[in-house]
Amino acid sequence: MMGTMLNWWAWTETVLVVMLGTPVVGVIFLFTAPFDKGRYAAGRMFRLVGVTAMRLNGLWSFRVRGSLADPRRPYVVVANHESYADVFLISCFPWEMKWLSKDTMFKIPCMGWMMQMAGDIKLVRGNRDSTLDAIAQCRDRLAKKVSVMIFPEGTRSKTQEMLPFKDGAFRLAIESGVPILPIAVAGTRNAMAKGTFRFLRARALAQVLEPIDTTGMTLDDVGRLKLMARERIDAGRRALAAELGIPMPPVPAETAVAV
Repeated sequence: MMGTMLNWWAWTETVLVVMLGTPVVGVIFLFTAPFDKGRYAAGRMFRLVGVTAMRLNGLWSFRVRGSLADPRRPYVVVANHESYADVFLISCFPWEMKWLSKDTMFKIPCMGWMMQMAGDIKLVRGNRDSTLDAIAQCRDRLAKKVSVMIFPEGTRSKTQEMLPFKDGAFRLAIESGVPILPIAVAGTRNAMAKGTFRFLRARALAQVLEPIDTTGMTLDDVGRLKLMARERIDAGRRALAAELGIPMPPVPAETAVAV
């Protein structure tokens, strides 16, 4: 009974915060769009809307660790993907990132409108034209000194094992001449498991890991870069999981990487 009531409250306050936050993001967008070409201000406000909803739901205890020497230096940010709650957790970092998101997210009233005003990037899976447009938009954001956030697994894993990483984020980093910034996530699977929209009590952590410089790399190095990022994220998430008391499967003999 208590769990049902808390879940009802979490959804209610999330919807209210999103509805109230939409006009605020809209006003900031209108006043800053003429000179804020990277939509940094509108984006930061949108992330704060999500963080506020997360702080008020009463079920999640989320913390982030790590900082950047220069938050305005552009990175291709990559993280493991456990659940929808990853978005709330990673948004707690105090710098702006533009998210590559599936097109269905942009169709959600208020949420989708804020994503558009924030400059997030829409991707229709399996559509070549959409993929090419998304890549062009990612390059545009990086050129405007704003980082791009991509989940290289492409979707949420149903188990504690990470899915194979796709090439896109790593090709983008090499072609754009920007570093990869790995982030390790642990604990969000317990907050909202794949296949359910039920809020559950959970503790979660996200840790910024050492950036990977792409200077001098070519597209022949995509596989190596992908493996480096995957190994750092896997080691990082295992350390965070141990701290949270979350059991993890043994480290595989060979890291599964999609080449």
